[in-house]
Amino acid sequence: MNKKTRKRIVDIVYTAVFAAVIAVCSLITVPFAVPFTMQTFAVFFSLFALGGRRGAFAVAAYIALGLAGLPVFSGFTGGFAVLFGATGGYIIGFLLATLLFWLFEKIFGRKNLALIFSAALGMLACYAAGTLWYALVYMGGTGVGFAAAVAQCVLPFILPDIAKIALAFILYKRVKKYMR
Repeated sequence: MNKKTRKRIVDIVYTAVFAAVIAVCSLITVPFAVPFTMQTFAVFFSLFALGGRRGAFAVAAYIALGLAGLPVFSGFTGGFAVLFGATGGYIIGFLLATLLFWLFEKIFGRKNLALIFSAALGMLACYAAGTLWYALVYMGGTGVGFAAAVAQCVLPFILPDIAKIALAFILYKRVKKYMR
């Protein structure tokens, strides 16, 4: 087997493994008014560990599994209805986050500060896409504005998401030597 074929196989395996990690972590839920999941941790751990390109493919594979109907989304759900539901924008936001991470990784490299900055921008993109979608789909026509959607969909999650991204970064630093 030549080196190029071997690299492709390794890429596919890592992508599949991390898509599965994201799926499992999306099922870990802490009940709250809007439940907290470990999905954010897994998405950013994938990006830190795999890099932007493979991390984006892992997130895309996870989304494809969910859209195919497998119950990999939060609450053990799957299918297109979830994507078009109140939280579907956050699923799309994860994909946007990976693309931003990948872009900034290309520009700034994989230095620690660049990775953290890229993750922060990615999380902001996820919040923006998810909150906008939530405001349009779930709150549209109720007369409740975007500020109320931010108060409900972003503010309660900022500190937990910072903690999850920090945990993902710390874990990445611990395991990166094993992923060469």
